[in-house]
Amino acid sequence: MLSVTMDRGTRLFDMLPSASISHIAIAIFAILTIQWIVTATYRIYFHPLRHFPGPKSAAISPLPLAISLFNGNIHIYLRDLHAKYGDVVRVSPEELSFIDPSAWKDICGHVTKTNHDSMPHKQWERYGRSVNGSYTLLNAPDVHHTRMRKIFNPAFSDRALKQQEPLFIKYADLLVEKLKQSLEKDPERKVDMVRYYNFTTFDVMGDLTFGEPLHMLEQNEYHSWVNIMFGGIRIGLTILGALYYFSIPNILMKTLLLKSKTVMQKRLRHFQYAVDRVSKRLDKGRESKGTDLWDFVLGQEDGKGLTRGEMDSNAALFMIAGTETTATGVSGITNLLLTHPDIMCKLVHEIRSSFSSSADMTMEALAALPYLSGCLKETLRLYPPVPSSLPKITPPAGSNICGHYIPGGYTVFLPHYAAYHSERNFKDARSFVPERWTGDERYADDKKAVLQPFSHGTRDCVGKNMAYHEMRLIIAKVLFNFDLELCPESANWADQRIFTLWEKKPLLCKLKVAY
Repeated sequence: MLSVTMDRGTRLFDMLPSASISHIAIAIFAILTIQWIVTATYRIYFHPLRHFPGPKSAAISPLPLAISLFNGNIHIYLRDLHAKYGDVVRVSPEELSFIDPSAWKDICGHVTKTNHDSMPHKQWERYGRSVNGSYTLLNAPDVHHTRMRKIFNPAFSDRALKQQEPLFIKYADLLVEKLKQSLEKDPERKVDMVRYYNFTTFDVMGDLTFGEPLHMLEQNEYHSWVNIMFGGIRIGLTILGALYYFSIPNILMKTLLLKSKTVMQKRLRHFQYAVDRVSKRLDKGRESKGTDLWDFVLGQEDGKGLTRGEMDSNAALFMIAGTETTATGVSGITNLLLTHPDIMCKLVHEIRSSFSSSADMTMEALAALPYLSGCLKETLRLYPPVPSSLPKITPPAGSNICGHYIPGGYTVFLPHYAAYHSERNFKDARSFVPERWTGDERYADDKKAVLQPFSHGTRDCVGKNMAYHEMRLIIAKVLFNFDLELCPESANWADQRIFTLWEKKPLLCKLKVAY
């Protein structure tokens, strides 16, 4: 039957004069060309965002932005656009990128009753949903986010971090122990510090989130769950993020990707692991020592806590947000110190002269070291763990951002990497200069307020204080106990692509025990 139908269609097609076929093709091409010209003309000369600077190609189509996102070089693309066009750039027909420090307040500032209708809000379609459909701190509407934030805030407070300090020290010391053991076996061994830092941060967050580590430091290998997690970030966030700009392919590809057996299996395995760990932790009940998240969550009054689904979805989120980003920060500062030996010497001197032994280090004492603080801030400027920024959309009434009125329904954002690498904000913007954060008058005019690596406002990272303490502790323990030398293979380590997070390469070093 099918062959008969195809034969009839072929005969009908053959009956058409060749001139008619060419006329149809020309007509279709002409219609598409006219449509493109009309759309391009409107977007360049009549669109509500027409007054904002930017390349004509970006005003006409989101294709350049989507390609840079898909290729992993969006941070360079946006940096170069701002260098050419200024503090605000139209990066696609309906998107504006800002690098002025005041944009943080205007885009991500605290929402009040008086400014509620004029503050940009999240583009929910870009944030995805949890496997079980429950909200997380990342994708919850304001009312649910406020409720969750009140529950989790005590778990990340200074008081809680002080209680949890032995846990952080335990794994930082275990990191040092495992590095020493590897050197005992082979003193000339090239050590991948990225790998060891990941082991450490995942073990810390596993213990903090589930009451037990992933045992990656002990076993010296990645947990299978972590490998699934890394793959899911690239597929789930980056590829679908690029496809967002093209409605028909976006719908088609989302359907294909999310229904794909392989992709769905990875998502479900990742989520199920979190569910199983949460169940195991909840079976223990509330513990008096108060050293993990669930001691605080379970201590909430009846009716004001999290649902079980929210516990599962947030646990899965914490295992991504509280691990990879922290390991990235420590990897970044290690690389920058290794490629700037004079700065390395100054920091090592500060650390080793401040403590008689590694055991004397406390989070409070490390936070008081000025040069360590300057090195860490400068690292987060040059190599922010989350280099792009989460977009928001202006409300129907529109928003005023950096003195510009933006009509309702348009996307606005502040990209970390582009803002931090701009000479408009920092003198010697591409140089590693910790002294800019320690009072050096040469950098008095830097717009330091633009540095917000953990975002800004009511939706900033709930664990930012924990991340700072953890990064300081890990790098201080390593530099106190070891002399590091960068291997030639990792000379260009910082040349990386971005797929939501940095695509880190091995950071190969030779270590020598300092004491």
